[in-house]
Amino acid sequence: MTAPGTPRSHQPDASQVPRYSGIRTFARCPHSRELGGIDVAVIGVPFDTTTSFRPGARFGPEAIRSASVLLRDYHPPLDVAVFSTLSVVDWGDTPIIPTNTQRSLDLIAESVRDVVRAGAISLCLGGDHSIALAELRGLAAINGPLPLVLLDSHADTWDSYYGERYFHGTPFRRAVEEGLLLPERSVMAGMRGPLYSAQDLADARALGFEVITGEELREMTPESFAFKVQGRVGDLPAYLSFDIDFVDPAFAPATGTPEPGGPTSAEALALLRSLSGMQFMGFDVVEVSPPYDNPGQTTALLASAVAYECLALAAVAARR
Repeated sequence: MTAPGTPRSHQPDASQVPRYSGIRTFARCPHSRELGGIDVAVIGVPFDTTTSFRPGARFGPEAIRSASVLLRDYHPPLDVAVFSTLSVVDWGDTPIIPTNTQRSLDLIAESVRDVVRAGAISLCLGGDHSIALAELRGLAAINGPLPLVLLDSHADTWDSYYGERYFHGTPFRRAVEEGLLLPERSVMAGMRGPLYSAQDLADARALGFEVITGEELREMTPESFAFKVQGRVGDLPAYLSFDIDFVDPAFAPATGTPEPGGPTSAEALALLRSLSGMQFMGFDVVEVSPPYDNPGQTTALLASAVAYECLALAAVAARR
């Protein structure tokens, strides 16, 4: 990573360049595929072919980028100047073949692998959650298997759905089968809502994952959550995946499979901030479906804030 305080790329000064002007990149960072000296590459993944209920997450990257123009440099709770510490670029979107899931996953994996090989952290904007499998293929090709920190209302460890093994409800089972994850060092948190059977979460635990249900998470403080996650992951670099349906649909209505009864926006952001000090090799924010958002674009705004929290975690790690 570049030395803190000397980023190669940076945001334009909003006092000189209005936020509503220019090409829509994430947080108005430069668009570039030249990754020498770059710390984080934001990657759009406009893919939702494996969505089971509400479609539209293919438009998620565009909406998140538009909402992100409000993001500023300094992060008060973590006391870090994100874009002055990190060199961040918007890499653009991965290639996608809408009618071919397997080929699309291959193309996404190749894109992530190229970013990580160049020494940058990947921050992917989805897209449905099947893209996590492709991300992990790209990450593991360079770093080997990683611990997972998942914030989601679903464990996404089914074996198949409608007979399909590659689906937005199966990525983490496939990732374990392919040796991309270290489930014994991983944590899934926020699972709630009706299930097909009691076996759904039992299967996730049988794969080796630590599962914190939504009910259990409500009883935890951010500090106790972080203690559990850090105790599980240890000092290994990890991968953080954030499904926007982790948050209650009162705050994030625009998602494919909403589950009432989840955390507020403030609670979700506090849980992310509690992980300060951990090292992550990759992040994603998935399942934002803009056609279901409200006029104020509540979900897209929250998703951009979640992505910013991921960058802040990376900035704290880089500063240390």
